[in-house]
Amino acid sequence: MGIYSDESMTPAWPFLLRGVILGFSIAAPVGPIGVLCIRRTLAQGRAAGLVSGLGAATADALYGSIAGFGLTFISALLTDHQTWLRLIGGAFLCYLGVRTWLAKPAKDAAGAPGSELPGAYTSTFFLTLTNPMTILSFAAIFAGLGLANTGGNYGLAVALILGVFAGSALWWLTLSAGVSLFRARFDTRALTWVNRVSGAVIVAFGIIALLSLVQR
Repeated sequence: MGIYSDESMTPAWPFLLRGVILGFSIAAPVGPIGVLCIRRTLAQGRAAGLVSGLGAATADALYGSIAGFGLTFISALLTDHQTWLRLIGGAFLCYLGVRTWLAKPAKDAAGAPGSELPGAYTSTFFLTLTNPMTILSFAAIFAGLGLANTGGNYGLAVALILGVFAGSALWWLTLSAGVSLFRARFDTRALTWVNRVSGAVIVAFGIIALLSLVQR
C-alpha cells in the first residue's frame, strides 16, 4: 500500500521525498544562518543550534508553500518590497553580528536556558523571511523539476511542503549534532574567538546585503 493524497489515488510519497531532498539542498549552503547555528551550538549547546535551524526551516517551508500553492500575489508582494526587506535584514544581521562579537562565553556549559530558545528560533525565522530571493529559488526549482504542477491537488502540495520542512530540519539537526561533538574541546578563550569570528562574519553578510541595495 502506498500513501495517496486524495480520491485520485495519486501517490504523495514521491512529492514528499523530493521535498525532503529539496529542503536539505537549499538549507545546506553555509550562510549567516549556518554561522549562527554553529556559533550557538558551540556557545549554548545543541538545543540552541537546532532550534535556530528550525526557525530557518519554518521560513523555508513557508516560502515553499507560497511557491507550491501558487500564491502569486504574495510572491509578487514580497518581491516588490524586497528593497525594504533586504534593508531590514541587512541591518538586523549587522546588529546580530555586533551582539555576537561582544557576547561573553557562558560559564555554565549545560546549554542554553529554555528562555533563550524562543529568541533563537524567532531570530533565524525572521532573518530567513527577509530574503525574498528564497521564494524565487523555490519557484524556479519547483518549475524546473516539474514539482509545481500538482494539478490543483492540495494533498500533493502539502506533502511537498512537509518534505521541504523535514529536509531543512534534517540538515540543521545534522549540523548541530556534528558541531556539538567538538563543543567539549572549546574552553572560554576559544569560545571568545568563536564569538568574534562569528560576529565578524555575520556583520560581513549584513554589509553585503546592504551594499546590494546600492548596486541596484
